Amino acid sequence: MAENIHHNHSITLRFLAQPSDVNFGGKVHGGAVMKWIDQAGYTCAAQWSGQYCVTVYVGGIRFYQPIAIGHLVEITASVIYTGNSSMHIAINVYASNPRESHRIKTTHCIMVFAAVDDNGKTVPVPKWTPETEEELHMHDYAQRLMDLRKNIEEEMKPYL
Repeated sequence: MAENIHHNHSITLRFLAQPSDVNFGGKVHGGAVMKWIDQAGYTCAAQWSGQYCVTVYVGGIRFYQPIAIGHLVEITASVIYTGNSSMHIAINVYASNPRESHRIKTTHCIMVFAAVDDNGKTVPVPKWTPETEEELHMHDYAQRLMDLRKNIEEEMKPYL
């Protein structure tokens, strides 16, 4: 029996960091991490909306710790705010030695996706309503970041 996966507001991807992901310093390079973040964010947005989604914004990518080759990588992506056709997704990347139970947060960022139809026109997405205290906190966080983004966009206008 097929399980209906639409409208899950959170997903987790898990895999081992491969030797092909290595940078010149022997750790996973940032480009690989950004690709994984994009895949997790897209999957979460598409799953929530049931639509094809395009990236509108990626903000605040912060690399806290390097990821070692052979470590178990875990990426969580969660809807934290919905607009009419947009979804704000919080993404956290964790890594751990697969022989140990301790994991560390290595990266955090926020992505905004828009749901679009076959002609590239935005379409409405289901409203997400925070329920837990953590979800309410993340919902407020998304709104504060939206306000900050407006200021950043104003500052960047002369350079666009």
